[in-house]
Amino acid sequence: MPTYGVRGLAVAGASAVGAATLCYLLTALFPLVGVRMARSAAEQLDRDVLLGAVLAEVLFSVPYLLALLTAGTLVVIWTWRARKNLDAFPGAVPNLSPAWAIAGWLVPLANLVVPARVLADLLRNSVWQRRQSWLVGVWWASWLVFLIGDRFVARAEQQRYDRLTELPRNDAEFATYVRFYEDALAPRLVPAVACLVAGIAFVVLVRRISAAQQDRLSRAVPVWPGQRVWPGRPGWPAPAAPMPVAPTSPQVPSTPGGTIGA
Repeated sequence: MPTYGVRGLAVAGASAVGAATLCYLLTALFPLVGVRMARSAAEQLDRDVLLGAVLAEVLFSVPYLLALLTAGTLVVIWTWRARKNLDAFPGAVPNLSPAWAIAGWLVPLANLVVPARVLADLLRNSVWQRRQSWLVGVWWASWLVFLIGDRFVARAEQQRYDRLTELPRNDAEFATYVRFYEDALAPRLVPAVACLVAGIAFVVLVRRISAAQQDRLSRAVPVWPGQRVWPGRPGWPAPAAPMPVAPTSPQVPSTPGGTIGA
């Protein structure tokens, strides 16, 4: 069965997931910047400052979207490779086919359940420690809270923003923008914390699964003829046993009238 190296891809995927998590935390904390800019606009009665706050938030979200796209691509490829490796591991009994390692992330509704099952298969058949299965539950629960919470918060914020005065003219109308950013921080903390927990849990899972699979793959690499094997390093196939040598008669000194080597 073909096997695939997952160590390098795991490092790249985990780094992308970490970057996406960090970028999302920055966007979630943007109301701290928005409050200052709204107060500055209220003091100066300057609408351009409010427009600058909107543009700044858009600029904050661009790195997050790029990191999220990169992380999603790498994670899907890593999941498929890790799942294919299970087919080459004796004793592994996965519940889902390799096709679900890709489709599980993309098919609507199925993406709410299948990725967790695929990752549980990878953990169980790679690490062989059932007590670590709780980590999959922590990751998936926090991921769902993040997805649902982020959409709910974004929709609620958009409805509140639509009720604001489009062209504020006095202190009272500018103050509504200040209150908008002040009230936006607390709801964002729920998906932000969930995103942080999900990101950390997923990185730990990827590293553990990849390390276990890579260790198993390295122990199955054959040793080519003439390749030096260091003491203590497993190799395949095992070195051949020496051929038995037929016993010979002992050598005795030559004597007059005798036979040499008799």
